[in-house]
Amino acid sequence: MNRAEKDQAAETDQRNRARGRWGEDLAAAHYVRNGCRILDRNWRSRTGELDLVVADGDVVVFSEVKARRSDRYGPAAAAVGVAKQHRIRRLAVEWLRAHDVHGVDLRFDVVAITGTRISVIESAF
Repeated sequence: MNRAEKDQAAETDQRNRARGRWGEDLAAAHYVRNGCRILDRNWRSRTGELDLVVADGDVVVFSEVKARRSDRYGPAAAAVGVAKQHRIRRLAVEWLRAHDVHGVDLRFDVVAITGTRISVIESAF
């Protein structure tokens, strides 16, 4: 990879991270507007990262946010495949242990953002 290609890749990566942050902000605002409380954002462990952890009444929601400019490469929600679902479940267990949370109902949502259109898929997996 030459210098110009490296610079282009770095710019693309930076734009993608900015879009991801913007999407997470949009998703968090959606949950709050709907009466939920944000418990955590971008929680990390060795296993990976949880985008949003939300309290929806007595339910703890682990929300994966996917934001894309367009659906040119497929719908945003399609990026949450089986392997990603397993990783999010493992991360959820880690988060619950780290926060000493027991005996609660859980839900796994996917928030798909294409352009400025937001779609929340509750209980996606």
